[in-house]
Amino acid sequence: MERPGALVIEDTAEVRWLLCEVLRMAGFEVSEADTGAEGLDLVARRRPDLVTLDLMLPDMDGIEVCRRLRGMTSAYVIMVSGRTDEADRLLGLEVGADDYMTKPFSPRELRARVAAMFRRPRREPESAFRERAGLHEFGDLVVDEESREVHLAGLPVPLTRIEFDLLVLFVSNPRRVWPRETLTRAIWHTDWPGNAHVIDVHIANLRRKLGDDARSGRWVRTVHGVGYRFGDGGDMHDGPDSRSAVQGR
Repeated sequence: MERPGALVIEDTAEVRWLLCEVLRMAGFEVSEADTGAEGLDLVARRRPDLVTLDLMLPDMDGIEVCRRLRGMTSAYVIMVSGRTDEADRLLGLEVGADDYMTKPFSPRELRARVAAMFRRPRREPESAFRERAGLHEFGDLVVDEESREVHLAGLPVPLTRIEFDLLVLFVSNPRRVWPRETLTRAIWHTDWPGNAHVIDVHIANLRRKLGDDARSGRWVRTVHGVGYRFGDGGDMHDGPDSRSAVQGR
């Protein structure tokens, strides 16, 4: 059986060696790069299933590398960085990373997080949330689970895996209110991340790409003090559950 591929993009030799060893022990065929440019080249040539990415690289910022990765691959991306500020973690998730770990990291925790991600298929959402046809149409919004494509008013809407999986949860259960903790378990198959702001960031990005916002709640509505539900294309205006946990979004 062919082993899954992993790419470690890290400029510190000791950390790069440790990441490679942990992933090899987890069953991956591992490649490594110490610059962003080399990493992007290896992604194009080897098509890894998993990428670990440092934020502080000698030739380019890891955030920019992640943005470019998202235009090239559907691989899982874990940022492993010495930056511990919440803003850095949220920015990493916002540009398309699936997870964020700070240095120094626990090898056991890294393996656990990788295993949790790979339990969530990259190409298809969980079968428990699928309709028979896998096609959801609400007005000018069309969500196709088979092709993992979203169209709004006839135009394609590019979403990250997490954004797409969140949208599938909403359109498959349009009347259900989703607490943040339930969304966390459904998307990551774990109680991590405990910080509700992580879900809020992904919701804010999804809204932005759908031309939505917290006040109108056309496609994603905030249920104040609880979580979110699908908006089915209606406009809430200034209804009581239109306040977002992410201010200014």
